[in-house]
Amino acid sequence: MTKNKILIATGGTGGHIFPAYSLAESLIKKDYSVKLTIDKRGLNYLRKIQHLNIIEIPSSPLIKKDILSFVFSISIIFFSIIRSVIFLLFNRPSLIFGMGGYSSFPICIAAYILGIRFIIYENNLIIGKANKFLLPYAKRIFVSYKNLEGIPAKHLCKVHEIGNIIRDDILNMDIKKNKINALDKIKVLILGGSQAAEIFANTLPPIFERIKNFGIPIKVYQQCQKKQNELLSDFYKKKEIDHEIFNFTDNITHYYYNANLVITRSGASVLGELINVKIPFISIPLPSSADNHQLKNAEFYKKKDYGFLLEEKDIKHKLYDLIISIFKDNNRIERILSNQRQYSDKDIFKNLDDQIKKVLNEKN
Repeated sequence: MTKNKILIATGGTGGHIFPAYSLAESLIKKDYSVKLTIDKRGLNYLRKIQHLNIIEIPSSPLIKKDILSFVFSISIIFFSIIRSVIFLLFNRPSLIFGMGGYSSFPICIAAYILGIRFIIYENNLIIGKANKFLLPYAKRIFVSYKNLEGIPAKHLCKVHEIGNIIRDDILNMDIKKNKINALDKIKVLILGGSQAAEIFANTLPPIFERIKNFGIPIKVYQQCQKKQNELLSDFYKKKEIDHEIFNFTDNITHYYYNANLVITRSGASVLGELINVKIPFISIPLPSSADNHQLKNAEFYKKKDYGFLLEEKDIKHKLYDLIISIFKDNNRIERILSNQRQYSDKDIFKNLDDQIKKVLNEKN
C-alpha cells in the first residue's frame, strides 16, 4: 500500500519550526511519507535532525521600508513560488500543511496553482497576514483556539480547533515537579524567543538583585544572546546570585523541570508549552510583533487566568512588585496552577490525524 505523502511548509523562527517538527514526527510515526520545506533561517534549528527529509527553499517577508527593499523582496517571493512549482511538479504530495508565516507562503501558492490541497495552521490569537491571504484557497485552517480574530465570516466553516502542536516530550512531562509554595526559592526561567530578547538581559538582572536583597532566595536560568553571556555571568557572580546562562537550546525540558516561574515573550508556541507543563509565567509581549499578535496572545492567557501579563514599557517599574506579590500570596499561584491543570493538549496528534484523514478522503 502506497503511503500518503504530506509536505510541511515552514521556516523563519522557532515559533513556526518547532510545531512543524512536532507535526512531522507525529506523522512519521503514523506511517505517512513526510517532507519539510524550509528557508535558510529555519534550517539552523533542524541541522542536527538527520532522519527528516528537508528541502531548503529561500523566501522573504514583504519588506516595504523603501522601494529597493520592496522590489528585492518581491523578486525573492516570485522566485520562491516558481521554485516551489517546479519542486511540486516532481514531488507531488497528497496534502500540504502550511505552518504560517512568509516561509510557507510560496509552497501554498504553488499548491493552489497546481491544484494540490493544502491546510494552514494558526497558533496565534489573530490570523497572520500570510494565512489570511491563503485562507480563501485552503481546504481548512487548523487553529489552537477558536477565539482567533481576523477570520471573515464566509470562511468560518474552514476553521477547526485542534489545540497547540507541541512535542511529545513536553506533553508528557511530570508536572508534579513544578508544584511550588510561597516560601520556596524563586527559580526563575527567562525566555526571549528563539532569537533571545536582548532587552531582558539589560533590564532583568538589577530586578533579581533587588529580590535577593529583599531576602528571597533566587536562582536565575536566563536565555540570552551569545554576546551577552560574559556580561550577564559576571553580574550574577558579583552579586552572588545563583544562575545558569544559556543560549538557544533544543533541551528546554531541562529548564522547565527546574523552574517555578517563567518570564517570557508571548509567542504562541512557548505559551502553549507553559500551560501544558503547568508553570506560572509572566508574559511580556514583543511590542514590534506583526499586528501586535503577541499582545493578543498574552491578553488571552491573562483573561483565562493561565498567567500574568506585563508590557515591556513597565518592566523597570512594575516587575519587581509583581514578583514579590506573587510569592507573598500563594493563592495567586494556586489559582494559576488550578486553571492550567484544567487544560491539556495531549489529544493534539489524535485531533490532527482525524482531521487530516477527513481531508484526504474528500473527493475535491
